[in-house]
Amino acid sequence: MNRFIYSILLYLLFPLLVIYLAVRAIKSPDYRGRWGERFGLTSLKGSDLLIHSVSMGETLAAIPLIKAIQQAHPQLSITVTTTSPTGSAEVTKAFGDSVQHCYLPFDLPFSVRRFLKQVDPQYCIIMETELWPNLIHQASRCGIKLMLANARLSEKSAGKYQKQITLSQPMLQSLDSIAAQSQQAADRFIALGVNADRVEVCGSLKFDLTIADDKREQAKALRQQWRAVTCPVWIAGSVHPGEFDAILAAHRHLLTIYPDALLIMVPRHPEKFDAAASKISESGFTLARRSLKESVDDETQVLLGDTMGELLTFYGAADQAFVGGTIVENGGHNPLEPAALGLPVFVGPHHWDFAEITGLLNEAGALQLVSSAEELGTALVRNFEDKSAYQVASEAGLSVVDANKGALQHQFDLANRLIAFE
Repeated sequence: MNRFIYSILLYLLFPLLVIYLAVRAIKSPDYRGRWGERFGLTSLKGSDLLIHSVSMGETLAAIPLIKAIQQAHPQLSITVTTTSPTGSAEVTKAFGDSVQHCYLPFDLPFSVRRFLKQVDPQYCIIMETELWPNLIHQASRCGIKLMLANARLSEKSAGKYQKQITLSQPMLQSLDSIAAQSQQAADRFIALGVNADRVEVCGSLKFDLTIADDKREQAKALRQQWRAVTCPVWIAGSVHPGEFDAILAAHRHLLTIYPDALLIMVPRHPEKFDAAASKISESGFTLARRSLKESVDDETQVLLGDTMGELLTFYGAADQAFVGGTIVENGGHNPLEPAALGLPVFVGPHHWDFAEITGLLNEAGALQLVSSAEELGTALVRNFEDKSAYQVASEAGLSVVDANKGALQHQFDLANRLIAFE
């Protein structure tokens, strides 16, 4: 399939895009507005630099890079786009009015052309692998210099690109520079036809996370609000509906050994908060909902983290962590935040979006792969019982994070060369 056929298919699917937005709007109020932005039908100011940071995880990784660019080039006007309300909220929180922000439109040719005509950037930085054929094609035609930052490319994704090589290769070859997270990712980009001179291994920006002292203090204070501070606490972060049963089954196993144990369950998507609450209650657990400010007392078995922006605090208040999107075939979410807080980490088998990071943590002994609720429950018990094993895993995670810092400077240098390109 080439880009022409791809574009025709998108036009044919246009009604489904509207239906998709309508369904998301029914489930989540955050999707009920700003539809015009999704189709490039909004008024925007021109900017020198366009940065697309996708969703919340990519935005959090991009924030330090954007701030470094702002500091080095205060004269640059910047537009930051996302695709999700959670990412949008993070941009607004971090930058306020210092950047122009909107959703990136769907990859329909007319939407992309109108969007780029209005913003009219000289440079564009795209985070990770959020690559859209029409966006890249139209940007390249307009002479916009393109950088793919914090680029990851799993073996599975590379295989998909290879199957659609007539569509993916022109897109990849239009990129002026790629800041790859790992040598494996760099090799996969090159194998797909990207000139090796345009690919540089810079590491992952996610390793350069800094957890503020006040965030640690918030987590400590939260833990102290609960029943005996010494009771076992574990967290299942960024979990998806297909994982709820497994998480609760693992917790049930833990409760047979530690009757006072507490699970913090944090669904990935806000529209699933109520479904998670129903599942917890139907399964017979005593529930407290964070959004309702319900107290965590001696009877509470599960705290539902049904608020936005508190996941890091919840990680800091826990002893061990499971990172979701890995029991279901989603590709996983970032395991570095709990590791950077010294928590032993567990993930399921479907973690391809973070394969390199997961591999590093696993090899160091900071992370364990689990394939079932029973395996997760048994591993949780083992770490709570064996304090020396817990300590080894905790220190290993801290060491991996510390050893791999430096990606921010490397990727800033690459972005700086792009911006200085004449």
